[in-house]
Amino acid sequence: MVANEICEHFAPQPPTEQACLIPCPRDCVVSEFLPWSNCSEGCGKKLQHRTRAVIAPPLFGGLQCPNLTESRACEAPTSCPLGEEEYTFSLKVGPWSKCRLPHLKEINPSGRTVLHFNSDSHERVTFKHQSYKAHHHSKSWAIEIGYQTRQVWCTRSDGQNAMLSLCMQDSFPLTVQSCILPKDCETSEWSSWSPCSKTCHSGSLLPGFRSRSRNVKHIAIGGGKECPELLEKEACIVEGELLQQCPRYSWRTSEWKECQVSLLFEQQDPHWHVRGPVCGGGIQTREVYCTQSVPAAAALRAKEVSRPVEKTLCVGPAPLPSQLCNNPCSTDCIVSSWSAWGLCIHENCHDPQGKKGFRTRQRHVLMESTGPSGHCPHLLESVPCEDPTCYRWLASEGICFPDHGKCGLGHRILKAVCQNDHGEEVSGSLCPVPPPPERKACEIPCRMDCVVSEWTEWSSCSQSCSNKNSDGKQTRSRTILALAGEGGKPCPPSQALQEHRLCNDHSCMQLYWETSPWGPCSEDTLVTALNATIGWNGEATCGVGIQTRRVFCVKSHVGQVMTKRCPDSTRPETVRPCFLPCKKDCIVTAFSEWTPCPRMCQAGNATIKQSRYRIIIQEAANGGQECPDTLYEERECEDVSLCPIYRWKPQKWSPCILVPESVRQGIMGSSEACGKGLQTRAVSCVSDDNQSAEMMECLKQTNGMPPLVQECTVPCREDCTFTAWSKFTPCSTNCEATKSRRRQLTGIVCLLHFSIRQAEHLWIFV
Repeated sequence: MVANEICEHFAPQPPTEQACLIPCPRDCVVSEFLPWSNCSEGCGKKLQHRTRAVIAPPLFGGLQCPNLTESRACEAPTSCPLGEEEYTFSLKVGPWSKCRLPHLKEINPSGRTVLHFNSDSHERVTFKHQSYKAHHHSKSWAIEIGYQTRQVWCTRSDGQNAMLSLCMQDSFPLTVQSCILPKDCETSEWSSWSPCSKTCHSGSLLPGFRSRSRNVKHIAIGGGKECPELLEKEACIVEGELLQQCPRYSWRTSEWKECQVSLLFEQQDPHWHVRGPVCGGGIQTREVYCTQSVPAAAALRAKEVSRPVEKTLCVGPAPLPSQLCNNPCSTDCIVSSWSAWGLCIHENCHDPQGKKGFRTRQRHVLMESTGPSGHCPHLLESVPCEDPTCYRWLASEGICFPDHGKCGLGHRILKAVCQNDHGEEVSGSLCPVPPPPERKACEIPCRMDCVVSEWTEWSSCSQSCSNKNSDGKQTRSRTILALAGEGGKPCPPSQALQEHRLCNDHSCMQLYWETSPWGPCSEDTLVTALNATIGWNGEATCGVGIQTRRVFCVKSHVGQVMTKRCPDSTRPETVRPCFLPCKKDCIVTAFSEWTPCPRMCQAGNATIKQSRYRIIIQEAANGGQECPDTLYEERECEDVSLCPIYRWKPQKWSPCILVPESVRQGIMGSSEACGKGLQTRAVSCVSDDNQSAEMMECLKQTNGMPPLVQECTVPCREDCTFTAWSKFTPCSTNCEATKSRRRQLTGIVCLLHFSIRQAEHLWIFV
């Protein structure tokens, strides 16, 4: 799980609420009642009925359907003669009584006990006493089989009780059956309280806990009370001045790892692969771990990073293991337009040689490059030229003064200064002879003369260079401000209002220096290493090194040429000093403690292992010591005992136990020992070597206990049952090689209801 901001970087967070439609309740819709049924013929009260159907059921909490049937008494009932009333009879069955054993008080001196199931009935159901011994096992669980009864009576349609014979049906409900006497779950005594879980002083006021347990001795049977809780816990506080302080734990983190942009691409598209450097928003992660807090003085003496412990020991929110980051995308420099070509100057004005020089133009950086792959183009270009000079006169003109009167011909005062190739004023002796004139003729228009403006600045050159087909040109112009009056000097012709001159008459093959990127900062054996200092980016540095790059001369539209073709005065540097970053060794925590081996025995033959780990909190950098290869170790636990395997060992089922003969004969009037009953068995817990064990051991390893009681049936003489299977006949000698066995149907019912053809299906072949 990461911070919400990371997910929101790709898509807005889904809403936590939305509109929904709550359907309105729809009540049940029913049809109209059908006509009343006809009254039956005969005397006495009769009923007639009518019904209706559901057209639409209720939905979304609507009203439920009303009654779909109605009954009413027929009008003008016919009186029946005395004693000839017609009734309907219903058989009523009461609840089963509690399971019990027969008691002597139920038996009268004559050996017969009368049970009145219906006070208004003239019929009585009796049973004869017969000694009855409770059936149980003397093993772990004493199961007693008793009996339970229920009342069955007959009622008339007018609510009066009637004789049972009037309600007799094909299958009369049982009035007595075998049952299990309920026994509650039995547990052992509570064990002693365990030691308090809190054994030291801490700043928290929360108490510790202690527990005790008990085991199951006998499970509940026959609907007895289920087992209570087997584990009990309570709060505890350990007091005493000699208790040591509890260790304190705090969260620690490693340094942030590099910003990973590809992780986000891989999450969006599993088939995405890195195809080069990626930039933009990404995620950087770090390790978050819990350590035991150590006093500062002890930490300095130990000189090691605290080992990680279980994260559950640290309280409070853990630091975030991830955060958003950004890898800046690489962009090239943004540069200005080229300046105009400069004058033709010597390559070295301090030592001018020959008659060849260079004209240069330049541009400057408007926005620096960004990112590791950002690039700036060359900022200076040169072209060879002839008759170079390093100094020139720069003249500035004053205002025009008339020679006579206030208008007409006049002159301007020119002020000339000598400048070097850098635009600095120098001695006039360095500039070429002769210097510019000190005066320049001019004219101030008189009142009726034509007035024209001053010349504009020369326009930009139409071409940056000259070729065989065209030359560069510049223009300047002036405009007529006022037309000449009567007798005044006329305006110049339109051709005289514009001037042209050639420019950039040099070749189009420009020369410029190109450089490769700066190499890494490396140690310089010729430079004395400085003490550790702080570099430009605020990181600690450990000395001065050098960076180098290649410089080569390039001719436009041609490529690299000999370096002597480019002016050496503008050659970029090939070496520069740099700060060497300090070496960073890898730092890892100490190994955590080994995970504990289990104290209890283990089931199965699986190998139990314990492990430990350590965390990288600082990666190696700048040639520092690399991180170790092993960050995780594991080993097998020693002396781990295998738990013995326990299983349930059931005994054979007991004979089917029926209702006691005295009860059966008194209630059912039958002395034949047949019908439904219960049979029990003993189930014990044994180990693999068939040694007896406590029941709790088997309950821990199995899903419940095998049944102790099951229903059984002892067939009566009249019941249709099967005899036991006969032995298989010898194999026949033919190719089919079959053998068979058979059984027979017994009982009076079988003889009445089964034919010989049906009995033929009782053969089995194998």
